[in-house]
Amino acid sequence: MVKKFGDHTVLEGLDFTVSRGERVTLIGPSGSGKTTILRLVMTLEELTGGYIHIGGTPLQYEEQGGKRVRIPDKRRRRTTTGIGMVFQHFNLFPNMTVLENIIEAPVHVMGLSKDEAAHKAEALLDKVGMAWKKDARPSELSGGQQQRVAIARALAMDPEILLLDEVTSALDPELVGEVLGVLKDIAAETDISMLIVTHEMQFARDVSQRVMMFDHGSIVEEGTPEKMFSAPENQRTQDFLRAVL
Repeated sequence: MVKKFGDHTVLEGLDFTVSRGERVTLIGPSGSGKTTILRLVMTLEELTGGYIHIGGTPLQYEEQGGKRVRIPDKRRRRTTTGIGMVFQHFNLFPNMTVLENIIEAPVHVMGLSKDEAAHKAEALLDKVGMAWKKDARPSELSGGQQQRVAIARALAMDPEILLLDEVTSALDPELVGEVLGVLKDIAAETDISMLIVTHEMQFARDVSQRVMMFDHGSIVEEGTPEKMFSAPENQRTQDFLRAVL
């Protein structure tokens, strides 16, 4: 996998697999390419070279007759339907209520009736502790509340894969715990694959089954949370963890 922005190479020769139901966290300094990976999987960025496969299905490009061929947008959208992403800055629709934000995609993408979608949305809001705010607008919610709604919105599409991009970095410190608690519950109760970018090392330790250390667009070390946080072997990993822990 290769990703360039102009002459700047962000990812080079990247090759890794996330198994079904596995929770993998990417750690490393800002600008090392972690968020770019999530955006490539969501097809928010275009892959410069190489391939991404979701459950064996090519996502952006495939090989045909020895050539790398771009996959049509309709096929791409079909593949990304099973992928949910929770962004750093919530990205809720400001003109819609909490409930309307959650039912929008299930109605228009999955074809659910409004009643079905609303019933499902209320159950998810209950799960993230936000049922009491279903008629509120995003502007009436705290950052932590908005992020919990964003998590419920991602889950409403029944994703097989959940991408989490620095979901607590825009929150006041006292609100971080409530969001991480919701995500820990989801990790414990579901078999959704998770690809996580975070600077919350305790969360990475608690939730992940594998941690990968990124630097300059490549993986410098990977292992279990126990190994990575207690006995990292690579000097770059040791230096990074010493700085953030």
